[in-house]
Amino acid sequence: MSWIADADESTSPEAAAAFDRDRLALGYVANYTKVFARRPAVLEAWRGLNAAVKASMDPRRYELATVSAALRLRSSYCSLAHGAVLVDQFDAAPEVRAVAGGVPGELDPVDAAVVRLAAQVAGGAADLTEQDLGEVRALGLSDDEILDVVLAAAARCFFSTVLDATGTEPDAAYRSRDPELREALVVGRPIADD
Repeated sequence: MSWIADADESTSPEAAAAFDRDRLALGYVANYTKVFARRPAVLEAWRGLNAAVKASMDPRRYELATVSAALRLRSSYCSLAHGAVLVDQFDAAPEVRAVAGGVPGELDPVDAAVVRLAAQVAGGAADLTEQDLGEVRALGLSDDEILDVVLAAAARCFFSTVLDATGTEPDAAYRSRDPELREALVVGRPIADD
């Protein structure tokens, strides 16, 4: 599941609470929780940061930006997780396949521009220039909306990097997803065995 020993419920009361939260929400304990629960304060800080980023954003835009960043980072775990949210909550399987296939032009112009910006942030923020924001500005995104996309992509860089640097594989539950979608979103580490 990962290259470092997983936390378990005896690790700490906070780890036990995180495991219970996953079981309630997912029906199982996510592989990322088993890793992050070794540092419960970091897990809770991540949950707080992620919630704060999402709170100011359109939920669908957040997921598109996150999937785009995860794909650029080659994070199968995050690509699968957020691709699944797009499909399940927004009936967006064609859009997810377009993003995963590198054809964001099949999206509406605003979504395509958001996907491109998120990928640029994840791929090398130091190379961005103010002109790179021109496309989203021209499509009517405010500076707050642009910042939201940047925050979502940058936050994904942290989370995906930790998962990949610890060898954390995507949950085996992702094996039950549509095979075509699954194939498009497994861009790095393979899905864990059952």
